[in-house]
Amino acid sequence: MASTDTRTEQDRRAALIAARRRHWHRTRRMTGVMLALWLLATLVPLFYARELAQLTLFGWPLSFYLAAQGASLVYLAIVGTYYWRMGRIDARFRRELA
Repeated sequence: MASTDTRTEQDRRAALIAARRRHWHRTRRMTGVMLALWLLATLVPLFYARELAQLTLFGWPLSFYLAAQGASLVYLAIVGTYYWRMGRIDARFRRELA
């Protein structure tokens, strides 16, 4: 009977390790995507600032508008998406442990 208890404990540990591995893989992948979006939202308006300055929106150059308003909105969307997605990833992890 002790060997079946040991085997069951080993199976539980193996399942826990596998669930943790999947959880961290999902977390790292999602974090990488969010960092890539952050990088794009930061660098693209700066890279194209001269071209975008030719266009105006409400009397302001579009490059200024994108840097001042657009990037901030993208950052807010990134934070909100991260919060929502991490909640789903953590809930899935808890279900896998149960």
